[in-house]
Amino acid sequence: MWHEGSIKVKNGIFHYWVKSYDEGSIFGIDEGRISKVTLKRDGKEVCNYDRGWDIEPVDEDAQIALAILMKQYN
Repeated sequence: MWHEGSIKVKNGIFHYWVKSYDEGSIFGIDEGRISKVTLKRDGKEVCNYDRGWDIEPVDEDAQIALAILMKQYN
């Protein structure tokens, strides 16, 4: 269910935590399998979803990192 790791996008490194399930639900991103995701860059949260958006991706690089996680876990 929980996955943790790092992704390099351009010159930035994002540390991530993802909670994903085997099947999608209404609580997931786009009703998919990811119900929670946190992305941090340089120790600062740049994206957070916890059954709803708390912090949408703050810039293009954060959007790319999220798209990578969506492809892998959603």
